[in-house]
Amino acid sequence: MSVKTINDEAHFQAELSSSSGKLVVVDFTATWCGPCRNIAPLFEQLPSKYPKAVFLKVDVDKCAETASSQGVSAMPTFIFYRNRTKIDRLQGADINGLEAKIRTHYASSEDESGEDYGQGLMELSTFIQKNQCECLNESDSHPFTQALTPGSSGHLESDCDEQLIISITFNQSVKISALKIKAPEQYGPKNLKLFINQPRTLDFDQAESNTSVQDLTVERKDLDGTPIKLRYVKFQNVQNIQIFVKDNQSGGEKTIIDYITFIGSPIITTKMDDFQRVAGKKGESH
Repeated sequence: MSVKTINDEAHFQAELSSSSGKLVVVDFTATWCGPCRNIAPLFEQLPSKYPKAVFLKVDVDKCAETASSQGVSAMPTFIFYRNRTKIDRLQGADINGLEAKIRTHYASSEDESGEDYGQGLMELSTFIQKNQCECLNESDSHPFTQALTPGSSGHLESDCDEQLIISITFNQSVKISALKIKAPEQYGPKNLKLFINQPRTLDFDQAESNTSVQDLTVERKDLDGTPIKLRYVKFQNVQNIQIFVKDNQSGGEKTIIDYITFIGSPIITTKMDDFQRVAGKKGESH
């Protein structure tokens, strides 16, 4: 594995397309940039450390069109993509910051067994807007955010009783094909109601009485992270999803979730605002 040097815009788009659901890390660099030269040998070592990611290098002088279309104005700039979608960005020669971001997105690119979901599907953790998420009846010492990171030592735990309302917002519209939960068999969630695109977080009375998009009963054997298939046709344009956990496997008053995410794909694979016209400036004719 090695860093691929991009030749032109067509080459860049081809690499993004062929990478499918893999994490792509692009170094926008320049030969005259001192910090770029300093971090270059460290960047070259990354493919061997993260073999399931793709690493590209773009010389902003040779590939001015690509640099411009991606909004790069200072070097070095590192931009992260998945399914041709920008998911993160780092400016400056900060190898520790760069690796921290890589580890975050690399961990969410596949499950711990290395499972390939196929058909462009992937875990949607990258697209979750954590600061817009909410969980009702979460324990102060075990909040929902601890269940959003795979392999985290923390977990989500209910507070007053076994019920939870988990509200998750995505940073762009997604299609969802499956739900994935890791939880202890005794304390894991059992009966769920799923709601999508709600204007605000439901309260428990609303969650009990409102009609859901889908009701689910989770079996104990599926609490090891086995994808639980949803009615895919019902989840084709999801901006937010809310999960009402009615009870848990043991019928007790404590529900625990170690990790929760969704499997699917982003709807908008290329945001047109990120790209400039190739043939002339905006307003000019071809």
